[in-house]
Amino acid sequence: MIFRTRKSIRASMLTLACAAAFSGTAFAADVHVLATGALSVAFKELVPAFERDTGNHLLISWGPSYGTSPDALPMRIKSGEPMDVCLMIGAALDEQIKQGVFVPDTKADIAESAVGVAVRAGIPKPDVSTPEKLKEALLSARSVAFSEGASGTYITGTLFPRLGIAEQMKQKSVLIKGRELVGAALQRGDADLGLQQISELKAFKDIQFVGPLPREVQKVSVISAAIGKNAQQAEAAKSFIGYLKSKNAVAVFQSTGLGQPQSQAQAAAN
Repeated sequence: MIFRTRKSIRASMLTLACAAAFSGTAFAADVHVLATGALSVAFKELVPAFERDTGNHLLISWGPSYGTSPDALPMRIKSGEPMDVCLMIGAALDEQIKQGVFVPDTKADIAESAVGVAVRAGIPKPDVSTPEKLKEALLSARSVAFSEGASGTYITGTLFPRLGIAEQMKQKSVLIKGRELVGAALQRGDADLGLQQISELKAFKDIQFVGPLPREVQKVSVISAAIGKNAQQAEAAKSFIGYLKSKNAVAVFQSTGLGQPQSQAQAAAN
């Protein structure tokens, strides 16, 4: 009788252990995330923290906010890639919201991203503190790399024409497509100078970060998030967006070259 009782107790304990293990994972979600590469450095710290705190798992696909390569976020969206939440340049996200891809009232500003300048290792850092000095540095470089994403769109469509060097830059431009970052091209020696979001340039330790574009020609973009209309894990995605607006996340963003959106800063002040 005692033996049977002990056996029953062990069986009950095993049942409870299995139930506890199941309950610990039953509510864990695999959250599909599309994200701009500007967040890649910050996410190395933020993603593990979020997963540890919530038990959810983030499946991230990287790409530029603009472009036509298979990795570009608009192309990933168009191809029907699984997506619960997307983080991309706000203007690009607005275009997707108009097309009915995302739930409009879930859009939230996450961070601000400015464009910077870097050069490959082994060459002198140019002075880019004024528009004229930036122009001189661009014209002096053997080759200049930029992405097909938001920064590259601004560089070719606005910056070069504004500096009056659009024609001169055509022969020395190196377009980086897909999810590869400009820093990789500089590391390989494919270009002398690179222009991209500051946070993306700072992802590479083997290149030389020079500094931001001069204030007069700077382009600051807001990175926003929204939940997909067909999201399978909408609540977990909402939780992730909330985490990215936390004080801890803001501090990580700032340490990796990203700023706090004005709307978010004003809300915190109030």
